[in-house]
Amino acid sequence: MNAILLFGMPGMGEWVVIGIFVLILFGAKKIPEFAKGLGKGIREFKDAVKDVKTEVDDAGKQARIEDGK
Repeated sequence: MNAILLFGMPGMGEWVVIGIFVLILFGAKKIPEFAKGLGKGIREFKDAVKDVKTEVDDAGKQARIEDGK
């Protein structure tokens, strides 16, 4: 985070260098597996957030019903 604050957001040239470094470090075969795992993790996180929001909304509705009695 501090590097971003000091040097700003990377430009297109920097992204290309980062991409080449990732290709060399992980290999072309591992990148799709990594992306698939990342996508699955993001999807699970969004589902969990949605579930928590639903529970909170339901609890709020239940509290309003009980206050009305």
